[in-house]
Amino acid sequence: QVQLVESGGGLAQAGGSLRLSCAASRSIFSFNVMGWYRQAPGKQRELVATITSGGITNYADSVKGRFTISRAIGKNTVYVQMNSLKPEDTGVYSCMGRSPSQDYWGQGTQVTVSS
Repeated sequence: QVQLVESGGGLAQAGGSLRLSCAASRSIFSFNVMGWYRQAPGKQRELVATITSGGITNYADSVKGRFTISRAIGKNTVYVQMNSLKPEDTGVYSCMGRSPSQDYWGQGTQVTVSS
């Protein structure tokens, strides 16, 4: 069974930084795409950033220039470095891995940014 385990969430002040990690239970190359999504209270889940197996990255306009997605292949881990955090970045951040057969999701980690 594929598992994606997030860590690194917590409380940050506006302007601060956090780094989230997503550890996969199998090679991250088994996923066509891996990424981060977030859901704020009362809102729909939205894309934050993705990275393909070929290393191509994509970001939501709201996080461009502030967030960076990366990966450690040997650790089967995907990261998102979040800088210049804003209160509107608050939400539950979930890791996603897309394989040819289905999407896999982690349990989510809470990020709260105070003003």
